[in-house]
Amino acid sequence: MISKQLFENTEVAFRLKSDSELERAYFLFRMIANEPLVKIGTAVTKFALNIHLPVEGLIRSTVFDHFCGGVNQADCMPVVDKVYDAGVYSVLDYSVEGKEEEEQFDRARDQIIELTYFARDKEAMPFSVFKPTGLGRFHVWHKVTDGKELTESEQGEWDRIVARYEAICDVARECDVTLLIDAEDMWMQKAADELCEAMMAKYNTEKVVVWDTLQCYRHDRLEHLKQRHARAKAGGYKTGFKIVRGAYMEKERERAEEYGYPSPICKNKEETDTNFNEIMKYILDNLDDIHLFVGSHNEESSYLCMEIMEEKGLAKNDPRIWFGQLYGMSDHISYNLADEGYNVAKYIPFGPVKDVMPYLIRRAEENTSVSGQTSRELNLLKTEKERRRL
Repeated sequence: MISKQLFENTEVAFRLKSDSELERAYFLFRMIANEPLVKIGTAVTKFALNIHLPVEGLIRSTVFDHFCGGVNQADCMPVVDKVYDAGVYSVLDYSVEGKEEEEQFDRARDQIIELTYFARDKEAMPFSVFKPTGLGRFHVWHKVTDGKELTESEQGEWDRIVARYEAICDVARECDVTLLIDAEDMWMQKAADELCEAMMAKYNTEKVVVWDTLQCYRHDRLEHLKQRHARAKAGGYKTGFKIVRGAYMEKERERAEEYGYPSPICKNKEETDTNFNEIMKYILDNLDDIHLFVGSHNEESSYLCMEIMEEKGLAKNDPRIWFGQLYGMSDHISYNLADEGYNVAKYIPFGPVKDVMPYLIRRAEENTSVSGQTSRELNLLKTEKERRRL
């Protein structure tokens, strides 16, 4: 029987944090809980970095070190080793966004390949990961999604995107490292899904090397999953999906309204929760064909997954099922699950401080919009502070 008190254990949740790190976390989440302060803070930070004020040290010692592993992969190793000692694996995520040049996309490809080779010899790092827009211009992804004819130059860009995917997938298969491909905005996601599906057909015939991501705030994702499953069975390959609630909700709704098409987003949080759980159940019912990464900070969905696993007689460490949370968040889920013997990984972003700022700003804005989650973090941190004082 799964205990619904599992995630209340703050001693396990925060045992890796020193007293000063606990205080820093409490301070940061108090700041994030204040929406006007987040807006002002992000605007000031962008301005300070753009005019080259010496603020990187301050950013590094506060928000960066809480949510990121370091500025490069070697810098991340103390974090990777520390969380592994607590039974949690790492997904090092090169979180540099918004690039536009071919040279930058080649550099991202090389970084992901280097990281995959690095992970091959590191038991604590069974995954590699990338964002589709890290390997090619958003404009090209958008045109391919819309089915528009590419110019000769754009066709060359698209061919290079495909080549970058294949180069990364080749190395992942060679290294026996699982490759997670993140989701993006809806208006370029169709092209990303189709390219990922082509990689699955090529690389997942013997084992699940390539995984895609489903943003479950999109109401069409369960049907999309069923179609992908049917095609994979017909094609003789397996699939893997990281399921998340989603990261671009407000932007998706605003764009749908601006361009006059139906919103792709579930009507409310309850619908999103239901959609997420139904997608999770479908995968758990088809584990012979589809592997599952539950990328969630939602306690109820985590409990539900554990309960279904128990009902099906699945081992807690079944290699087809993973749980994952972002570094710096939901430690009460990650470390308590790991303590119980489940497969758990932390997404650990890294990169130069200035280049990772778009990621950090998005994290702060997302946390502000999910007020219940931020208050939950604060309450747990407060509980642990009080426990340590006794």
